[in-house]
Amino acid sequence: MIPILSILIFFPLAAAVGLLLIPTSRSSVIRAVSLIIAGIEFLISLPLFFLYDETSAQMQFLERHLWVPGWGIEYHVGVDGISVLLIVMTTFLTLLSVPASWSSVEGHLREFMATLFFLLAGMIGVFASLDLFLFYVFWEVMLAPMYLIIGVWGGKNRIYAAVKFFIYTMAGSVLMLVGIMVLYFEHHAATGTYTFNLLELYKFHLRSDLQPWLFLSFFLAFAVKVPMFPVHTWLPDAHVEAPTVGSVILAGVLLKMGTYGIIRFAFPLFPVGMTMFAYPIFILSLIGIIYGALVAMVQTDIKKLVAYSSVSHLGFCVMGITAMTQKGVEGGVLQMINHGLSTGALFLLIGMLYERRHTRLISEYGGIAKVVPIYTVVFMIVTFSSIGFPGLNGFVGEFLILLGTFEVQPWIAAIAATGVILSAVYMLWMVQRVFFGVIHKEENRQLKDMNLREILYIAPIIVFIFWIGVYPEPFLAKMRVSVHGIIENICGIGGCQ
Repeated sequence: MIPILSILIFFPLAAAVGLLLIPTSRSSVIRAVSLIIAGIEFLISLPLFFLYDETSAQMQFLERHLWVPGWGIEYHVGVDGISVLLIVMTTFLTLLSVPASWSSVEGHLREFMATLFFLLAGMIGVFASLDLFLFYVFWEVMLAPMYLIIGVWGGKNRIYAAVKFFIYTMAGSVLMLVGIMVLYFEHHAATGTYTFNLLELYKFHLRSDLQPWLFLSFFLAFAVKVPMFPVHTWLPDAHVEAPTVGSVILAGVLLKMGTYGIIRFAFPLFPVGMTMFAYPIFILSLIGIIYGALVAMVQTDIKKLVAYSSVSHLGFCVMGITAMTQKGVEGGVLQMINHGLSTGALFLLIGMLYERRHTRLISEYGGIAKVVPIYTVVFMIVTFSSIGFPGLNGFVGEFLILLGTFEVQPWIAAIAATGVILSAVYMLWMVQRVFFGVIHKEENRQLKDMNLREILYIAPIIVFIFWIGVYPEPFLAKMRVSVHGIIENICGIGGCQ
Protein backbone atom coordinates (compact mmCIF):
# COMPACT_ATOMS: atom_id res chain seq x y z
CA MET A 1 0.00 0.00 0.00
CA ILE A 2 1.33 3.43 -0.97
CA PRO A 3 1.98 5.54 2.19
CA ILE A 4 -0.06 8.51 0.96
CA LEU A 5 -0.12 10.31 4.30
CA SER A 6 3.65 10.08 4.79
CA ILE A 7 4.18 11.37 1.26
CA LEU A 8 1.82 14.28 1.96
CA ILE A 9 3.76 15.13 5.12
CA PHE A 10 7.33 14.69 3.93
CA PHE A 11 7.11 15.75 0.28
CA PRO A 12 6.57 19.45 1.15
CA LEU A 13 9.50 19.29 3.59
CA ALA A 14 11.83 17.91 0.93
CA ALA A 15 10.46 20.38 -1.61
CA ALA A 16 11.05 23.30 0.78
CA VAL A 17 14.70 22.30 1.16
CA GLY A 18 15.00 21.99 -2.63
CA LEU A 19 13.51 25.45 -3.11
CA LEU A 20 16.19 26.97 -0.91
CA LEU A 21 18.81 25.76 -3.40
CA ILE A 22 17.39 27.92 -6.22
CA PRO A 23 19.18 31.28 -6.57
CA THR A 24 17.09 34.16 -5.24
CA SER A 25 17.54 36.07 -8.50
CA ARG A 26 15.51 33.50 -10.43
CA SER A 27 12.12 34.56 -9.11
CA SER A 28 10.19 33.22 -12.13
CA VAL A 29 11.69 29.77 -11.58
CA ILE A 30 10.82 29.94 -7.87
CA ARG A 31 7.20 30.79 -8.71
CA ALA A 32 6.89 28.01 -11.28
CA VAL A 33 8.52 25.36 -9.07
CA SER A 34 6.38 26.39 -6.09
CA LEU A 35 3.20 26.08 -8.13
CA ILE A 36 4.27 22.63 -9.36
CA ILE A 37 5.04 21.50 -5.80
CA ALA A 38 1.66 22.70 -4.51
CA GLY A 39 -0.10 21.13 -7.50
CA ILE A 40 1.59 17.75 -6.92
CA GLU A 41 0.70 17.89 -3.22
CA PHE A 42 -2.96 18.55 -4.05
CA LEU A 43 -3.06 15.71 -6.58
CA ILE A 44 -1.51 13.31 -4.06
CA SER A 45 -4.25 14.21 -1.56
CA LEU A 46 -7.13 13.47 -3.94
CA PRO A 47 -6.96 9.64 -3.55
CA LEU A 48 -7.72 10.18 0.15
CA PHE A 49 -11.08 11.61 -0.86
CA PHE A 50 -11.96 9.32 -3.74
CA LEU A 51 -10.68 6.04 -2.24
CA TYR A 52 -11.95 6.64 1.28
CA ASP A 53 -14.58 4.05 2.30
CA GLU A 54 -17.39 6.19 3.65
CA THR A 55 -19.31 3.14 4.95
CA SER A 56 -16.67 2.49 7.64
CA ALA A 57 -16.05 4.40 10.86
CA GLN A 58 -12.55 2.91 11.16
CA MET A 59 -9.40 4.93 10.55
CA GLN A 60 -8.11 4.37 7.02
CA PHE A 61 -4.80 4.78 5.12
CA LEU A 62 -3.13 3.70 8.36
CA GLU A 63 0.63 3.74 8.80
CA ARG A 64 2.16 2.60 12.04
CA HIS A 65 5.85 2.31 12.92
CA LEU A 66 7.65 2.09 16.25
CA TRP A 67 9.53 5.29 17.01
CA VAL A 68 10.64 5.08 20.65
CA PRO A 69 9.39 1.63 21.74
CA GLY A 70 10.45 1.95 25.37
CA TRP A 71 8.25 5.00 25.84
CA GLY A 72 5.35 3.80 23.72
CA ILE A 73 5.91 6.48 21.07
CA GLU A 74 4.94 5.58 17.50
CA TYR A 75 4.75 7.15 14.09
CA HIS A 76 1.04 6.43 13.72
CA VAL A 77 -1.09 8.26 11.13
CA GLY A 78 -4.49 7.69 9.57
CA VAL A 79 -7.68 9.48 8.56
CA ASP A 80 -11.42 9.23 9.04
CA GLY A 81 -14.20 11.04 7.21
CA ILE A 82 -13.54 14.27 9.09
CA SER A 83 -9.77 14.54 8.74
CA VAL A 84 -9.81 13.47 5.08
CA LEU A 85 -11.94 16.51 4.21
CA LEU A 86 -9.67 18.84 6.18
CA ILE A 87 -6.48 17.49 4.59
CA VAL A 88 -7.83 17.90 1.06
CA MET A 89 -9.01 21.43 1.91
CA THR A 90 -5.53 22.21 3.25
CA THR A 91 -3.75 21.15 0.07
CA PHE A 92 -6.41 22.91 -2.02
CA LEU A 93 -6.05 26.27 -0.25
CA THR A 94 -2.25 25.99 -0.34
CA LEU A 95 -2.36 25.43 -4.10
CA LEU A 96 -4.46 28.58 -4.54
CA SER A 97 -2.26 30.56 -2.15
CA VAL A 98 0.90 30.07 -4.22
CA PRO A 99 -0.17 32.15 -7.25
CA ALA A 100 -1.82 34.65 -4.89
CA SER A 101 1.55 35.24 -3.22
CA TRP A 102 3.33 36.14 -6.46
CA SER A 103 2.22 39.76 -6.29
CA SER A 104 1.53 40.11 -2.55
CA VAL A 105 4.90 38.94 -1.17
CA GLU A 106 7.60 41.56 -1.54
CA GLY A 107 11.12 40.27 -1.00
CA HIS A 108 12.53 36.88 -0.03
CA LEU A 109 10.02 34.98 -2.20
CA ARG A 110 12.11 31.80 -2.08
CA GLU A 111 12.21 31.77 1.70
CA PHE A 112 8.49 32.56 1.89
CA MET A 113 7.58 29.59 -0.30
CA ALA A 114 9.85 27.28 1.70
CA THR A 115 8.23 28.47 4.93
CA LEU A 116 4.76 27.91 3.44
CA PHE A 117 5.64 24.31 2.57
CA PHE A 118 7.08 23.67 6.03
CA LEU A 119 3.77 24.94 7.41
CA LEU A 120 1.86 22.68 5.02
CA ALA A 121 3.70 19.60 6.31
CA GLY A 122 2.91 20.53 9.91
CA MET A 123 -0.78 21.12 9.18
CA ILE A 124 -1.24 17.77 7.46
CA GLY A 125 0.66 16.09 10.30
CA VAL A 126 -1.78 17.55 12.83
CA PHE A 127 -4.82 16.24 10.93
CA ALA A 128 -3.30 12.79 10.35
CA SER A 129 -1.66 12.02 13.72
CA LEU A 130 -3.06 9.13 15.76
CA ASP A 131 -0.31 9.26 18.39
CA LEU A 132 -0.57 12.00 21.01
CA PHE A 133 3.18 12.58 21.10
CA LEU A 134 3.34 12.83 17.30
CA PHE A 135 0.32 15.14 17.31
CA TYR A 136 1.96 17.44 19.84
CA VAL A 137 5.17 17.55 17.80
CA PHE A 138 3.30 18.62 14.66
CA TRP A 139 1.14 21.04 16.69
CA GLU A 140 4.25 22.83 17.94
CA VAL A 141 6.25 22.58 14.69
CA MET A 142 3.41 24.32 12.90
CA LEU A 143 3.79 27.44 15.07
CA ALA A 144 7.23 28.44 13.81
CA PRO A 145 6.39 28.83 10.09
CA MET A 146 3.26 30.88 10.80
CA TYR A 147 5.22 33.01 13.27
CA LEU A 148 7.75 33.71 10.51
CA ILE A 149 5.09 34.38 7.86
CA ILE A 150 3.49 37.03 10.08
CA GLY A 151 6.71 38.37 11.60
CA VAL A 152 8.82 38.61 8.42
CA TRP A 153 6.30 39.28 5.64
CA GLY A 154 3.55 41.04 7.60
CA GLY A 155 2.57 44.68 8.04
CA LYS A 156 4.13 47.44 10.11
CA ASN A 157 3.05 45.93 13.47
CA ARG A 158 3.99 42.41 12.39
CA ILE A 159 6.38 41.68 15.28
CA TYR A 160 3.74 42.50 17.88
CA ALA A 161 1.14 40.37 16.11
CA ALA A 162 3.53 37.44 15.58
CA VAL A 163 4.69 37.39 19.20
CA LYS A 164 1.11 37.65 20.47
CA PHE A 165 0.05 34.76 18.22
CA PHE A 166 2.98 32.64 19.40
CA ILE A 167 2.52 33.35 23.13
CA TYR A 168 -1.23 32.68 23.12
CA THR A 169 -0.87 29.41 21.23
CA MET A 170 2.16 28.28 23.23
CA ALA A 171 0.38 28.96 26.53
CA GLY A 172 -2.49 26.74 25.45
CA SER A 173 -0.07 24.09 24.20
CA VAL A 174 1.70 23.87 27.56
CA LEU A 175 -1.62 23.13 29.26
CA MET A 176 -2.31 20.38 26.74
CA LEU A 177 1.17 18.92 27.25
CA VAL A 178 0.49 18.60 30.98
CA GLY A 179 -2.79 16.85 30.18
CA ILE A 180 -1.06 14.45 27.78
CA MET A 181 1.53 13.51 30.40
CA VAL A 182 -1.08 12.89 33.10
CA LEU A 183 -3.14 10.74 30.72
CA TYR A 184 0.00 8.84 29.71
CA PHE A 185 0.99 7.97 33.27
CA GLU A 186 -2.57 7.23 34.37
CA HIS A 187 -2.89 4.74 31.53
CA HIS A 188 0.38 3.11 32.61
CA ALA A 189 -0.75 2.94 36.23
CA ALA A 190 -3.98 1.21 35.22
CA THR A 191 -2.71 -1.12 32.48
CA GLY A 192 1.03 -1.44 33.01
CA THR A 193 1.80 -0.27 29.48
CA TYR A 194 3.08 3.03 28.15
CA THR A 195 1.28 4.35 25.09
CA PHE A 196 0.39 7.56 23.29
CA ASN A 197 -1.81 5.63 20.83
CA LEU A 198 -5.00 7.65 20.44
CA LEU A 199 -7.13 4.66 19.44
CA GLU A 200 -6.00 2.75 22.54
CA LEU A 201 -6.59 5.77 24.77
CA TYR A 202 -10.16 6.05 23.43
CA LYS A 203 -10.84 2.68 25.09
CA PHE A 204 -9.23 3.71 28.38
CA HIS A 205 -11.72 4.66 31.09
CA LEU A 206 -9.95 7.47 32.91
CA ARG A 207 -10.99 8.14 36.51
CA SER A 208 -14.02 10.44 36.65
CA ASP A 209 -12.38 12.78 39.15
CA LEU A 210 -9.53 13.47 36.71
CA GLN A 211 -11.60 13.85 33.56
CA PRO A 212 -12.81 17.44 34.14
CA TRP A 213 -9.26 18.68 34.75
CA LEU A 214 -7.71 16.92 31.77
CA PHE A 215 -10.64 17.95 29.61
CA LEU A 216 -9.98 21.59 30.50
CA SER A 217 -6.25 21.25 29.77
CA PHE A 218 -7.01 20.02 26.25
CA PHE A 219 -10.06 22.19 25.60
CA LEU A 220 -8.38 25.46 26.57
CA ALA A 221 -5.52 24.76 24.15
CA PHE A 222 -8.00 24.19 21.34
CA ALA A 223 -10.21 27.12 22.39
CA VAL A 224 -7.23 29.47 21.95
CA LYS A 225 -6.65 28.13 18.44
CA VAL A 226 -10.34 28.36 17.36
CA PRO A 227 -10.31 31.10 18.82
CA MET A 228 -13.26 31.21 21.23
CA PHE A 229 -14.33 34.14 23.35
CA PRO A 230 -12.58 35.37 25.53
CA VAL A 231 -9.19 34.01 24.28
CA HIS A 232 -9.67 35.41 20.78
CA THR A 233 -7.80 38.71 21.00
CA TRP A 234 -4.69 37.47 19.15
CA LEU A 235 -6.68 36.77 15.98
CA PRO A 236 -7.54 40.28 14.67
CA ASP A 237 -3.93 41.44 15.10
CA ALA A 238 -2.58 38.33 13.38
CA HIS A 239 -4.96 38.69 10.45
CA VAL A 240 -4.45 42.40 9.93
CA GLU A 241 -0.65 42.17 10.01
CA ALA A 242 -0.26 38.86 8.13
CA PRO A 243 0.32 38.93 4.37
CA THR A 244 -2.64 37.85 2.25
CA VAL A 245 -1.54 34.22 2.03
CA GLY A 246 -0.88 34.13 5.78
CA SER A 247 -4.45 35.25 6.43
CA VAL A 248 -5.83 32.68 3.98
CA ILE A 249 -3.99 29.79 5.65
CA LEU A 250 -4.67 31.12 9.14
CA ALA A 251 -8.42 31.45 8.58
CA GLY A 252 -8.78 28.52 6.20
CA VAL A 253 -6.77 25.88 8.04
CA LEU A 254 -5.11 26.86 11.33
CA LEU A 255 -8.32 27.93 13.07
CA LYS A 256 -9.88 24.60 12.11
CA MET A 257 -7.20 22.81 14.12
CA GLY A 258 -8.93 24.12 17.23
CA THR A 259 -12.34 22.73 16.29
CA TYR A 260 -10.72 19.56 14.96
CA GLY A 261 -8.83 19.10 18.24
CA ILE A 262 -12.08 19.43 20.18
CA ILE A 263 -13.86 16.73 18.20
CA ARG A 264 -10.85 14.41 17.80
CA PHE A 265 -9.19 14.68 21.23
CA ALA A 266 -10.97 16.68 23.96
CA PHE A 267 -14.49 15.26 23.63
CA PRO A 268 -13.76 11.55 22.90
CA LEU A 269 -10.90 11.20 25.43
CA PHE A 270 -12.80 12.84 28.29
CA PRO A 271 -16.55 12.31 27.74
CA VAL A 272 -17.40 12.87 31.40
CA GLY A 273 -15.58 16.20 31.35
CA MET A 274 -17.24 17.09 28.06
CA THR A 275 -20.70 16.44 29.52
CA MET A 276 -19.88 18.46 32.63
CA PHE A 277 -18.74 21.52 30.64
CA ALA A 278 -21.10 21.27 27.66
CA TYR A 279 -23.43 24.02 28.86
CA PRO A 280 -20.66 26.58 29.56
CA ILE A 281 -19.23 25.79 26.10
CA PHE A 282 -22.63 26.46 24.55
CA ILE A 283 -22.76 29.82 26.35
CA LEU A 284 -19.22 30.80 25.28
CA SER A 285 -20.01 29.79 21.69
CA LEU A 286 -23.17 31.88 21.77
CA ILE A 287 -21.29 34.88 23.18
CA GLY A 288 -18.66 34.46 20.46
CA ILE A 289 -21.32 34.38 17.73
CA ILE A 290 -23.02 37.58 18.88
CA TYR A 291 -19.92 39.41 20.12
CA GLY A 292 -17.91 38.64 16.98
CA ALA A 293 -20.73 39.93 14.79
CA LEU A 294 -21.25 43.13 16.81
CA VAL A 295 -17.54 43.98 16.90
CA ALA A 296 -17.22 43.23 13.17
CA MET A 297 -20.03 45.69 12.54
CA VAL A 298 -18.04 48.69 13.86
CA GLN A 299 -14.73 47.96 12.12
CA THR A 300 -13.28 50.50 9.71
CA ASP A 301 -10.71 48.08 8.23
CA ILE A 302 -12.12 45.48 5.81
CA LYS A 303 -9.62 42.84 6.85
CA LYS A 304 -10.28 43.35 10.55
CA LEU A 305 -14.01 43.10 9.88
CA VAL A 306 -13.53 39.70 8.24
CA ALA A 307 -11.20 38.65 11.09
CA TYR A 308 -13.89 39.31 13.69
CA SER A 309 -16.44 37.53 11.51
CA SER A 310 -14.31 34.41 12.00
CA VAL A 311 -14.87 34.59 15.76
CA SER A 312 -18.61 34.54 15.03
CA HIS A 313 -18.51 31.80 12.39
CA LEU A 314 -16.25 29.51 14.42
CA GLY A 315 -18.63 29.97 17.35
CA PHE A 316 -21.25 28.24 15.20
CA CYS A 317 -18.82 25.38 14.52
CA VAL A 318 -18.09 24.79 18.22
CA MET A 319 -21.78 25.03 19.06
CA GLY A 320 -22.70 22.38 16.49
CA ILE A 321 -19.95 20.03 17.65
CA THR A 322 -20.93 20.48 21.32
CA ALA A 323 -24.55 19.58 20.54
CA MET A 324 -23.35 15.99 19.90
CA THR A 325 -26.24 15.31 17.55
CA GLN A 326 -25.77 13.92 14.05
CA LYS A 327 -27.02 17.08 12.36
CA GLY A 328 -25.13 19.38 14.70
CA VAL A 329 -21.74 17.70 14.34
CA GLU A 330 -22.10 17.21 10.58
CA GLY A 331 -23.03 20.87 10.28
CA GLY A 332 -20.11 21.91 12.47
CA VAL A 333 -17.60 19.96 10.39
CA LEU A 334 -19.11 21.12 7.10
CA GLN A 335 -19.06 24.70 8.34
CA MET A 336 -15.34 24.30 9.07
CA ILE A 337 -14.91 23.53 5.37
CA ASN A 338 -17.29 26.31 4.33
CA HIS A 339 -15.53 28.90 6.46
CA GLY A 340 -12.17 27.86 5.03
CA LEU A 341 -13.45 28.39 1.50
CA SER A 342 -15.50 31.55 2.00
CA THR A 343 -13.23 33.42 4.41
CA GLY A 344 -10.15 32.25 2.50
CA ALA A 345 -11.68 33.73 -0.65
CA LEU A 346 -12.54 36.98 1.17
CA PHE A 347 -8.93 37.41 2.29
CA LEU A 348 -7.69 36.70 -1.25
CA LEU A 349 -10.08 39.33 -2.63
CA ILE A 350 -9.16 41.87 0.04
CA GLY A 351 -5.52 41.24 -0.81
CA MET A 352 -6.20 42.04 -4.47
CA LEU A 353 -7.79 45.35 -3.50
CA TYR A 354 -4.93 46.19 -1.14
CA GLU A 355 -2.34 45.54 -3.86
CA ARG A 356 -4.11 48.10 -6.05
CA ARG A 357 -4.80 50.84 -3.47
CA HIS A 358 -2.54 49.99 -0.51
CA THR A 359 -5.32 50.66 1.98
CA ARG A 360 -8.00 48.53 3.61
CA LEU A 361 -10.01 51.38 5.12
CA ILE A 362 -13.65 51.18 4.11
CA SER A 363 -13.85 54.99 4.00
CA GLU A 364 -11.27 55.05 1.19
CA TYR A 365 -13.61 53.31 -1.22
CA GLY A 366 -17.13 53.74 -2.53
CA GLY A 367 -18.69 53.24 -5.94
CA ILE A 368 -15.95 50.96 -7.26
CA ALA A 369 -18.48 48.49 -8.72
CA LYS A 370 -18.56 50.79 -11.78
CA VAL A 371 -14.80 50.39 -12.23
CA VAL A 372 -14.21 46.71 -11.32
CA PRO A 373 -17.41 44.82 -12.27
CA ILE A 374 -15.90 41.31 -12.35
CA TYR A 375 -14.28 41.80 -8.96
CA THR A 376 -17.57 43.12 -7.58
CA VAL A 377 -19.57 40.11 -8.78
CA VAL A 378 -17.06 37.65 -7.29
CA PHE A 379 -16.92 39.57 -4.01
CA MET A 380 -20.72 39.58 -3.81
CA ILE A 381 -20.91 35.81 -4.36
CA VAL A 382 -18.38 35.17 -1.61
CA THR A 383 -20.14 37.65 0.68
CA PHE A 384 -23.49 35.88 0.25
CA SER A 385 -21.71 32.59 0.89
CA SER A 386 -20.26 33.98 4.13
CA ILE A 387 -23.64 35.18 5.43
CA GLY A 388 -25.34 31.86 4.72
CA PHE A 389 -27.49 32.71 1.72
CA PRO A 390 -29.65 29.73 0.56
CA GLY A 391 -28.13 27.95 -2.42
CA LEU A 392 -24.57 28.67 -1.28
CA ASN A 393 -22.32 26.62 1.01
CA GLY A 394 -22.64 28.69 4.17
CA PHE A 395 -26.38 28.11 4.40
CA VAL A 396 -26.08 24.32 4.56
CA GLY A 397 -23.60 24.30 7.44
CA GLU A 398 -25.37 26.91 9.56
CA PHE A 399 -28.79 25.34 8.96
CA LEU A 400 -27.57 21.90 10.10
CA ILE A 401 -25.86 23.42 13.15
CA LEU A 402 -29.03 25.23 14.21
CA LEU A 403 -31.15 22.12 13.63
CA GLY A 404 -28.79 19.93 15.63
CA THR A 405 -28.45 22.44 18.48
CA PHE A 406 -32.21 22.98 18.64
CA GLU A 407 -32.64 19.29 19.51
CA VAL A 408 -30.72 19.74 22.78
CA GLN A 409 -30.69 23.49 23.53
CA PRO A 410 -33.63 25.19 21.76
CA TRP A 411 -33.22 28.63 23.30
CA ILE A 412 -29.48 28.74 22.56
CA ALA A 413 -30.17 27.80 18.93
CA ALA A 414 -32.86 30.50 18.72
CA ILE A 415 -30.53 33.22 20.00
CA ALA A 416 -27.66 31.97 17.84
CA ALA A 417 -29.88 32.35 14.78
CA THR A 418 -29.72 36.11 15.30
CA GLY A 419 -26.01 35.81 14.51
CA VAL A 420 -26.98 34.96 10.93
CA ILE A 421 -28.94 38.21 10.74
CA LEU A 422 -26.09 40.19 12.24
CA SER A 423 -23.61 38.71 9.76
CA ALA A 424 -25.83 39.90 6.92
CA VAL A 425 -25.90 43.37 8.47
CA TYR A 426 -22.14 43.87 8.82
CA MET A 427 -21.17 42.17 5.55
CA LEU A 428 -23.78 43.83 3.36
CA TRP A 429 -23.20 47.22 4.98
CA MET A 430 -19.50 46.86 4.22
CA VAL A 431 -20.26 45.88 0.61
CA GLN A 432 -22.60 48.84 0.20
CA ARG A 433 -19.97 51.31 1.43
CA VAL A 434 -17.10 49.83 -0.61
CA PHE A 435 -18.78 49.01 -3.94
CA PHE A 436 -21.82 51.21 -4.36
CA GLY A 437 -22.68 54.89 -4.22
CA VAL A 438 -20.57 57.70 -5.63
CA ILE A 439 -16.85 57.49 -6.34
CA HIS A 440 -15.37 60.20 -4.13
CA LYS A 441 -11.69 59.22 -4.42
CA GLU A 442 -9.99 59.85 -7.75
CA GLU A 443 -7.59 56.94 -7.17
CA ASN A 444 -10.53 54.55 -7.31
CA ARG A 445 -11.33 55.55 -10.90
CA GLN A 446 -8.01 54.02 -11.98
CA LEU A 447 -8.53 50.64 -10.33
CA LYS A 448 -7.89 47.61 -12.54
CA ASP A 449 -10.32 44.72 -12.61
CA MET A 450 -9.29 41.13 -11.85
CA ASN A 451 -6.68 39.76 -14.22
CA LEU A 452 -6.56 36.23 -15.61
CA ARG A 453 -4.28 34.91 -12.86
CA GLU A 454 -6.58 36.21 -10.14
CA ILE A 455 -9.66 34.81 -11.84
CA LEU A 456 -8.03 31.40 -12.20
CA TYR A 457 -7.18 31.00 -8.52
CA ILE A 458 -10.53 32.34 -7.26
CA ALA A 459 -12.72 30.37 -9.71
CA PRO A 460 -12.23 26.95 -8.02
CA ILE A 461 -13.47 28.35 -4.70
CA ILE A 462 -16.56 29.77 -6.41
CA VAL A 463 -17.25 26.32 -7.89
CA PHE A 464 -17.15 24.73 -4.42
CA ILE A 465 -19.31 27.51 -2.95
CA PHE A 466 -22.10 26.62 -5.38
CA TRP A 467 -21.45 22.86 -5.33
CA ILE A 468 -21.73 22.51 -1.55
CA GLY A 469 -24.66 24.91 -1.49
CA VAL A 470 -26.66 22.98 -4.07
CA TYR A 471 -25.47 19.40 -3.48
CA PRO A 472 -23.57 18.88 -0.18
CA GLU A 473 -24.19 15.12 -0.02
CA PRO A 474 -20.74 13.99 -1.31
CA PHE A 475 -19.11 15.89 1.56
CA LEU A 476 -21.66 14.94 4.21
CA ALA A 477 -21.50 11.29 3.15
CA LYS A 478 -17.75 11.18 3.71
CA MET A 479 -18.11 12.21 7.37
CA ARG A 480 -21.50 10.68 8.28
CA VAL A 481 -20.39 7.28 9.62
CA SER A 482 -17.34 8.78 11.37
CA VAL A 483 -19.50 11.40 13.07
CA HIS A 484 -21.98 8.74 14.17
CA GLY A 485 -19.14 6.67 15.65
CA ILE A 486 -17.79 9.65 17.63
CA ILE A 487 -21.23 10.53 18.99
CA GLU A 488 -21.90 6.91 19.94
CA ASN A 489 -18.56 6.66 21.73
CA ILE A 490 -19.07 9.86 23.73
CA CYS A 491 -22.75 9.42 24.50
CA GLY A 492 -22.29 5.79 25.49
CA ILE A 493 -19.79 6.74 28.22
CA GLY A 494 -20.45 10.26 29.40
CA GLY A 495 -24.04 10.70 28.39
CA CYS A 496 -25.31 13.41 26.04
CA GLN A 497 -27.38 16.48 26.63
